[in-house]
Amino acid sequence: MPWSNQGGGPWGSGKGPWGSGPQSSGPTPPDLEELLRRSQDKLRTVLPGGSFGGRGFALIALAVLALWGFSGFFRVEPDELGVVLRFGKYVRDVQPGLNYHLPYPIESALTPKALRVNKIDVGMRLVEDIRRGTTMRDVPEESLMLTGDENIVDVDFSVFWLVKPGGVSDYLFNIQNPEGTVKAVAESAMREVIGRSQIQPILTGARQTIEGGVQDLMQRTLDHYGAGVQITQVQLQKVDPPAQVIDAFRDVQAARIDAERAQNEAQTYANRVVPEARGRVAQITQAAEAYREQTVAEATGQASRFLKIYDQYKNAPEVTRQRMYLETMERLFGGTDKIIVDSSKAGGTGVVPYLPLNELRPQTQTPQTGGSK
Repeated sequence: MPWSNQGGGPWGSGKGPWGSGPQSSGPTPPDLEELLRRSQDKLRTVLPGGSFGGRGFALIALAVLALWGFSGFFRVEPDELGVVLRFGKYVRDVQPGLNYHLPYPIESALTPKALRVNKIDVGMRLVEDIRRGTTMRDVPEESLMLTGDENIVDVDFSVFWLVKPGGVSDYLFNIQNPEGTVKAVAESAMREVIGRSQIQPILTGARQTIEGGVQDLMQRTLDHYGAGVQITQVQLQKVDPPAQVIDAFRDVQAARIDAERAQNEAQTYANRVVPEARGRVAQITQAAEAYREQTVAEATGQASRFLKIYDQYKNAPEVTRQRMYLETMERLFGGTDKIIVDSSKAGGTGVVPYLPLNELRPQTQTPQTGGSK
């Protein structure tokens, strides 16, 4: 070759393109046959009788077989579930604790964290800062979404998930990146639910409805994929308008809150006044009913009395008329001092003497305060 006479080629003597080549003065590698011979000599000293015969091979084979059998024991932690594979094919699940499978390469075991609740944040990231500590950083490309009334809203949320009971094999073999799959499905489901909603309910009182809708949609999608993942909770962390218009949205929201408070106060006043008015109406109605009953009863009594007097009058008109006249006079002059004048007597004074019964009563003498004269 052209550089064969230049002492080691274009990179210099004894050097290659990545530095110095092998040096002849370095230590030589050990001889494999020498190592085998030394191992056999040491084994002869350990074996009884110093001979490496059939019994020695049997003991070695038995020890190797025992070690191979014991290699099938494995431990599953409390937050894990074990999956046993036989020649790479799923066979069974095992629970936490000490378990056993046929030694490798017949069977092998996988122990994913299937009982641990995992959390994925969408639209935000936890950032470790030496000066400020742990801070939350917003990710607009994940959090900005379009609502059904063509408004933009900033949504940060968290998804809690774990491996579905009985779905460990699906979790291991049907999806390659479980966390990435769950995050992609969560973001897609949230965008779909937000796209069907109006911005005002999203910002005020529809949080629980949105969380439930996203959770149901995510679970249906993951079940369709056969992911073996169960969504336990979707939690909205922040729902705000974009930063450029957040002040205007907050003013509108405050005005709506004031309007709702005024409506609640008016409703409270109505709830207090209307029962009072109904009570007064009932009171007036009951008083009118009582007055009506009383008037009717009195009129009925007077009519009955009149009818009875009329019956007596028909039997004896003169006597009844005289008795009625006397009773009327008695009622009129019963409480007054009377002087009876009879003008029917001819030549008389017309004064009828009567016995003054009131004057015959003993009068109480008042004691005199002054001296007697």
